[in-house]
Amino acid sequence: MKKPELLVTPTCIEDIEPLINAGATALIIGEQRYGLRLAGEFNREEIVKATNIAHAHDAKIYVAINAIFHNEKVNELADYVAFLQESKVDAIVFGDPAVLMTVREVAPEMKLHWNTETTATNRYTCNYWGRKGAKRAVLARELNMDAIVEIKENAEVEIEVQVHGMMCMFQSKRSLVGNYFEYQGNVMEIENRKKDKNLFLFDKERDSKYPIFEDENGTHIMSPNDVCIIDELEDMIDAGVDSFKIEGILKTTEYLLEVTKIYRKAIDLCVENRDEYEDVKDDLLEQLEELQPINRPLDTGFYFKETVY
Repeated sequence: MKKPELLVTPTCIEDIEPLINAGATALIIGEQRYGLRLAGEFNREEIVKATNIAHAHDAKIYVAINAIFHNEKVNELADYVAFLQESKVDAIVFGDPAVLMTVREVAPEMKLHWNTETTATNRYTCNYWGRKGAKRAVLARELNMDAIVEIKENAEVEIEVQVHGMMCMFQSKRSLVGNYFEYQGNVMEIENRKKDKNLFLFDKERDSKYPIFEDENGTHIMSPNDVCIIDELEDMIDAGVDSFKIEGILKTTEYLLEVTKIYRKAIDLCVENRDEYEDVKDDLLEQLEELQPINRPLDTGFYFKETVY
């Protein structure tokens, strides 16, 4: 039985080696000009450095080019893709067909991961993009466990799922918060995020806080809870799901390191010693619960419920 990749989103270049030592086998990085909702900003020099560090430790680096592109940015893609090929990154994460077409022209051997966040909901769609050139499909967060297993059993491409962290509930290309600040006569810099600014939508009726993340690609409203599936990995591992992702957006380095260590242990035990995994998985869940901020409880997302539209 193969072990799924443990994919983590680092916040800075200094995170790369510690996260690999903690058990990550792949990392997603990039710069917000081309990538959506990145946990950290990585310029070209840092992408090269991160790739060299990762490859020295037999880990992989994926670069996000999954923004929604307009004409003015499309002309930049060829140069950026050529740079990524020269840097020897392991794959490009994309959602816009403009990236696919550019990679075909500039770097036809580059591995592609298709990720639109919301539309990978059935095996036919995953396989459609596979036949167009993608090697992996990142499944929508709204799928339940049965649907994930069924897709993997019929997929012609690798399958990636998110197992931990917050999820995006809403996205606008507009800088809604920045525009509001400007309207008030204040200036808000739009840079990935400001560590000293905690912006939320507050739902008084449900006593829930929805984090607001704003970057160059617009405004993103995130889930009030963090998904956590550490005690329910068996079905996906048995089905052969290829990659488990820990989402690091709006998390600290210390938090990410501890979560990665705990998932590393869970995955290893689930593959190598299922009985021991069954014995300790509740304890692992408790360890993760202790790491959580008081206003961000853990839940199982949509894994065990149907999405209601």
